[in-house]
Amino acid sequence: MRVRFTKMQGAGNDFVVLDATSAPLPLDTAQLRRLGDRRFGVGADQILVVEPSPRQGVDFRYRIFNGASGAEVENCGNGARCFVRYVRSHGLTDRDTIRVETMNNLMELRQQPDGRVTVDMNRPIFDLARVPFDATGLQPREQNGFALWPLDLPDDRRARRSSGTRQVEVAVLSMGNPHAVLRVDNVNEAPVGELGPLIEVHPRFPRKVNVGFMQVQSRSRIGLRVFERDAGETLACGTGSCAAVVAGIRLGWLDAKVDVETRGGLLTIEWAGGAEDSVLMTGPAETVFEGEIEL
Repeated sequence: MRVRFTKMQGAGNDFVVLDATSAPLPLDTAQLRRLGDRRFGVGADQILVVEPSPRQGVDFRYRIFNGASGAEVENCGNGARCFVRYVRSHGLTDRDTIRVETMNNLMELRQQPDGRVTVDMNRPIFDLARVPFDATGLQPREQNGFALWPLDLPDDRRARRSSGTRQVEVAVLSMGNPHAVLRVDNVNEAPVGELGPLIEVHPRFPRKVNVGFMQVQSRSRIGLRVFERDAGETLACGTGSCAAVVAGIRLGWLDAKVDVETRGGLLTIEWAGGAEDSVLMTGPAETVFEGEIEL
């Protein structure tokens, strides 16, 4: 079958966007992986599918598939910004503000006059069972009333001589998908490729976890790199940026509005800090090219 697609990017996080508003797109896992493959397909961190929503008052259904595995995932903030630009540029809506439903959430997306897009990412989730995170037997270190959880990781450097372990501290929360956030002294020198894969599949996270490495540069700016589930390090991660800022605010390191410097570009995250307050994310979204592919 021939499939029309649009390639988009938001802060370097790249996507293949598919229109399924008129008819379903019955793509299987192998076809989704082919789309996401950077050598044999189009190439993307995630594949976004635009569908009609069956719910009254909701404009679209927004489905997200991992470009490497083809598995459906819960949320993608950078993708949500591209979603807005896509449905407007393709004539699917003329609204500046739209509501979309994901696998487990409802989001409000708003295009700004300067072309950037603001996404209401809803409230962060701190209930460990909903992240999910298994804290059985662990004793956290509390800072500013928020928990930093110890994780034991295999120490590959010592494994040559013994079965040693090392320990890292992570803040744990969900932005509709699970996140573990580590503070580092220098984000450019952070061991993302070494620790990211170990934390991603740690048995304490039964559904795996996205791993953020955050350098606090000031109370209003951080540097961030994210090792994403089933994808590896990406140039940017919207939900990871939200999770890092929320964790930094809860831990007393950051103010309510923070610029997040990723390798792909700058995102702005705002959170007032209350239990009922949503996280707002603002950043760029651009079309790269359009085409067709035989699957």
